[in-house]
Amino acid sequence: MYLADTSRYDNMVYNRLGNSGLKLPAVSMGLWHNFGHLNSQEDMIKILCHCFDQGITHFDLANNYGPEPGAAETNFGLIMKHYLRPYRDELIISTKAGFTMWDGPYGDFGSRKYLLASLDQSLKRMGLEYVDIFYSHRMDEETDLEETMGALASAVQQGKALYVGLSNYDGPTLQRATEILRETHTPFVINQNRYSIYDRTIERNGLKDKAQELKKGIISFSPLAQGLLSDRYLNGIDADSRVKHDGRFLTEEDVKKYHASIVKLNQIAKERGQSLAQMALAWVLRDGAVASVLVGVSKVSQIDDNLKALANTSFTAEELQAIDEACAGLI
Repeated sequence: MYLADTSRYDNMVYNRLGNSGLKLPAVSMGLWHNFGHLNSQEDMIKILCHCFDQGITHFDLANNYGPEPGAAETNFGLIMKHYLRPYRDELIISTKAGFTMWDGPYGDFGSRKYLLASLDQSLKRMGLEYVDIFYSHRMDEETDLEETMGALASAVQQGKALYVGLSNYDGPTLQRATEILRETHTPFVINQNRYSIYDRTIERNGLKDKAQELKKGIISFSPLAQGLLSDRYLNGIDADSRVKHDGRFLTEEDVKKYHASIVKLNQIAKERGQSLAQMALAWVLRDGAVASVLVGVSKVSQIDDNLKALANTSFTAEELQAIDEACAGLI
């Protein structure tokens, strides 16, 4: 029987989401990769239990995480049932719907039909009565925003979600969504977006500034740019690298394109006393706009390495300039 470490809250930093009452750990666990049916259940158990032992209370999923779609939620549900169930009230569990999940006209985007049906399926796979956060996973230009936001509101009204969030939205749409959700008194607290040293889209599309203005939280995914911002590719591409057998998110051409920049950034990190991955996570958290970074790991040791980023999230003006210069032409 799993018993959580009694000192699990001693060293973690918890940040409030905007002006809500909800706090997230500065480092959260994402189950996008490494929790599908192709992965070892033993490894999944070790990772999630170790996360909780270190104060990582937030586990982030989506209906289509796998492979195959739904697998991550199914596997998480089994681990929840046999290991984490006694700690349910100490956990923040999130899921999403928006990307393609099943065949036919009702299995993706932002219709009321899809979102609420998907949430019911997610709860069944995970063996939960509710999730803490339910997200609209992407914007849908062909569906009225009122319908999509209305579905999120219904999820809360039905007791199937405590809070709602938006993922992959931009600043102007965030503004409109906030107004709609405010009218229904729906607790909208968080935006999940890709954000890293190499991907600063939320700075350009208004999301980061608008979220701060509206006092909504931000959590970033892919803060390590699919591993580019780590020591994984400093010396080329290993034979067992994901790039070699799965080019959906990162290709060999990407690694070659960014390699010189990676080497420069690694030197800056060394001078800060951090690994490149630790500096990359710290950079995302540097100004307080982002409450939490989502990390994905394949082994327990990576969790501890990532958490060391929290020891130093401050940057000098000179360091920030050096980072920007190392990324010239790439961002």
